[in-house]
Amino acid sequence: MAKLERLSIVLAEWCPHCVPLSLEMTKKMGQDLGVPVRILNIDKPDEVIVADELVRKYGDDSEDYIIPQIFAEFSDGSVKHFLTGSSEGTQVTRERWDNLFRSDFYRNLKAEALRPS
Repeated sequence: MAKLERLSIVLAEWCPHCVPLSLEMTKKMGQDLGVPVRILNIDKPDEVIVADELVRKYGDDSEDYIIPQIFAEFSDGSVKHFLTGSSEGTQVTRERWDNLFRSDFYRNLKAEALRPS
């Protein structure tokens, strides 16, 4: 199985679903899993190019895509999109995070991260 190498979050600093909520949750997840977190701010010209490509290839893409979007990137080059914020209240995005932390997907990632190399 490919090893998790990093998490990426596509965000904007003005978005309350992104900062602080999803940024803090992504950093917590990175610490739990022992991997770095890459922050891609859509308001920074050099970062939006990478963010747009990541969302277009692997995420919930549309002309004005919803943020935040979170991705797991693996050693074999595969990418897994696993969370998109909500266009509803921040409580809905919080619930999505809570559900993620209780999911089999997260438990499996954590088990792999804790497995000796």
